[in-house]
Amino acid sequence: MAEPGELLLLVPTRSYRVDDFVAAARRLGVPVVIGSDRCHRIEETFGEAQHLLSLDYRRPARAADQIARAARGRHIRGVVPTDDATAVIAAAAAERLGLPRNPPEAARKTANKLAQREALSAAGVAVPAFRAFPLDGGPDAPSRQVEYPCVLKPLALSASRGVIRADGPGPFRDAWHRIERILRDARAERKPKDDGADRTLLVESFVPGPEVALEGLLRGGHLEVLAIFDKPDPLDGPYFEETLYVTPSRHPEQVQQALCALAASAAAALGLREGPVHAEFRLGPRGPVVLEVAARTIGGLCARALRFGVGVSLEEIVVAHAVGMPASHLSRERTSSGVMMLPIPRAGILHGVSGVEAARAVAGVEDVVITAREGRDLVPLPEGDAYLGFVFARAATPAAVEQALREAHRKLSFDVRPALPVAG
Repeated sequence: MAEPGELLLLVPTRSYRVDDFVAAARRLGVPVVIGSDRCHRIEETFGEAQHLLSLDYRRPARAADQIARAARGRHIRGVVPTDDATAVIAAAAAERLGLPRNPPEAARKTANKLAQREALSAAGVAVPAFRAFPLDGGPDAPSRQVEYPCVLKPLALSASRGVIRADGPGPFRDAWHRIERILRDARAERKPKDDGADRTLLVESFVPGPEVALEGLLRGGHLEVLAIFDKPDPLDGPYFEETLYVTPSRHPEQVQQALCALAASAAAALGLREGPVHAEFRLGPRGPVVLEVAARTIGGLCARALRFGVGVSLEEIVVAHAVGMPASHLSRERTSSGVMMLPIPRAGILHGVSGVEAARAVAGVEDVVITAREGRDLVPLPEGDAYLGFVFARAATPAAVEQALREAHRKLSFDVRPALPVAG
């Protein structure tokens, strides 16, 4: 078999995903080039042995050009993004390199909540009712023009950052001003540019009902569903911090089939054709509606909850597809599994975590990974965009997985103290 060539892995500075993708590529014998907006930070973690490529993530077209120039001296066979912004760069770079890809315009739609809503709605795909408002117009007029309850969303932030439910005009105005501050902070954090995304707010109707997530892989426009996750905790707001993901789904088979069909229709409506897809839905009173379709895998370390065939990871499947290696082991293991994203209990400085070994000893728990470092300034949602860590469990049934995750969480204690006031 011909050499698979190199994989270009695009990661933002704070990504959790580098370890797992690099390990997957090594298992497959695929050399990795790591593209990052701040390569010196990646270097601190992985050492100088890794091939590193410094890219301008704030300008996706320029980053794609940088990749194309770098590729002249190497054999890049696939590009894998790890978040919404790098999905845009990956599509543009793959187009320049002549690789199988999503059209760049399709990737841009997935990275902008308003563009995605407009494309899905125009294609007749079920989405919440929505409107967009310019931020500089202020909240007073919009607060009188929307129906309640509603959800306010910035267009390009991830991990439910800045997503706030409002049940009336007063909370609507408060949420509006709060999101303005969050967007100012995001600009200071060197988030990738998206023309107009930080000057517009999406307001959509709140759809009651449980949330469900779907993980899939597109091959030439055909969606292969890899897993459906239930989210057992209610996500009713005012903020939307996700916690539990459990698979396989306990919803009726006809509901699951409807979700698969809806995900395929949404991907087609957006123009997506190749690579991983992560989709989020609400099971509303009138049927499922699409909340999000992303041209990437599930975020954080959550993919560790999935195993295929004989221990094959989701990352291995994505890497193999990206470099054109034969696909195998797409059937998920029969055991139930799940992950809990550990929520931040309050703002402050993390001084320590206790109970980790007790949590690992809970029957069914496979691992507890604390990703937040001691001394870190913790910021809860809606301002924050990270979690304290992850708990993974595997058991005979989804109910047993859920029970193990909740029990492990109860064993953990987080020492979070207020930050000292600044002198002067």
